[in-house]
Amino acid sequence: MAKVVLLLSALCILAFANFAQCHDHVLNVEGSVYCDTCRVQFETRLSEYIEGATVRLVCKDIETEKETYTVEGVTDKNGKYTLKVEGDHENSLCDVGIVKSPREDCKDPAIGFENSRVVCSGNVGMHNPTRFANPLFFMKSESLPGCKDVLDELGLFPLDFN
Repeated sequence: MAKVVLLLSALCILAFANFAQCHDHVLNVEGSVYCDTCRVQFETRLSEYIEGATVRLVCKDIETEKETYTVEGVTDKNGKYTLKVEGDHENSLCDVGIVKSPREDCKDPAIGFENSRVVCSGNVGMHNPTRFANPLFFMKSESLPGCKDVLDELGLFPLDFN
């Protein structure tokens, strides 16, 4: 009988510990930033990941469009970043976007591709505390000489390369 009571007590404690963990509302948003060396607005084998790029996650209330949460981060040597998001942002639209490139040769933002939408709520049916953003990028002011060959390999008609 004592073993049954001990077992039930242990199960209750584990259930409450799991409940407390679920309501912590801490998520990680992960992604990467690269240099679009061919100015084609997608990653190629000539793309280079950027170390030290600044990214910012901004959440805005769906109805009022007022900022409800902001956090910034910097990419590592592999162009990867992880942003810790505290709280549940179920009633917000959250976007992670590029802020600044440390590279003078690759600092042009691609108009229309500066942000990636991310769900920052634990109440959406996803049990993983990590959310993944689409890759973000800056573009070189002029494409590399090898870009025509890369686009030919992909079977794409090359754009105007200087």
